[in-house]
Amino acid sequence: MTTADIRPGGCPAWPPKRRLLGVDVTATTYDQAVACVMAAAQRRQPAVVSLHAVHALVTASGDSDLRAKVNQFDMIAPDGQPVRWALNGIYGAGLRDRVYGPELTLRVCEAAAAHGEAIYLFGSTLPVLSRLGRNLTKRFPKLDIAGVESPPFCPLDEMDWDAIADRIHRSGASIVFVGLGAPKQDLAAWELRQRVNTVNLAVGAAFDFHAGTKKMAPKWMQRRGLEWAFRLGEEPKRLWRRYLVTNTLFVMRSLRQWALGRRHDTAARPIGGDSYPFTKKAA
Repeated sequence: MTTADIRPGGCPAWPPKRRLLGVDVTATTYDQAVACVMAAAQRRQPAVVSLHAVHALVTASGDSDLRAKVNQFDMIAPDGQPVRWALNGIYGAGLRDRVYGPELTLRVCEAAAAHGEAIYLFGSTLPVLSRLGRNLTKRFPKLDIAGVESPPFCPLDEMDWDAIADRIHRSGASIVFVGLGAPKQDLAAWELRQRVNTVNLAVGAAFDFHAGTKKMAPKWMQRRGLEWAFRLGEEPKRLWRRYLVTNTLFVMRSLRQWALGRRHDTAARPIGGDSYPFTKKAA
């Protein structure tokens, strides 16, 4: 599917989910995710799409309040290869690839540029946002970046969410990329969905990668589920505890779920309907 194949109303239902470690994850693809995001944006339907790798999934599984929120998201895509492997192994999802946040960011930007939907960048620092904006518009000249915002470094409950939502609304954007790191970005996207009719995508390190301020793992490491090792080598002091704890917990808990045969442990009712027929523009 290309951006030309997407039309308004092309995704009548968010695809169904499967439960991993208590978190409802969508067994989806890039094409499906982009189609759903664009359809919701064109309808001005408030929504949250998050990209969960192992760290985000394990964090949500161990926090009941966070888990209650993310399980109401419209889509949680398998950002990490191990998450994809778990969906395939436990549920037979048949996914051939993950849905990587930085890659989905580019594909959504391409579709937004092609269909005249404006975007808003929320997160990181102003220097990063400036570089990110330049790089995105250089790659997609027709992309309308309606606004950028670097939120203050403070607890989320101290932010003026009504004022933030008002700025986004007045910008005219229909898609908001949120780059604050998990789980903060998930909670921020949740707050925005309550206040503004935008599709809010929690995309993790995509801002830094596309701004060129951090290096992305080589493709061969990404394919083999070794991106964590690359990022650990880049930022050992910050990330060693995260990966030691969450990777171990994910392996143990997903193997336990597989051994118990928890195929029935699903969020079987898709949000917004019963099926997902792809809708392509007539030739």
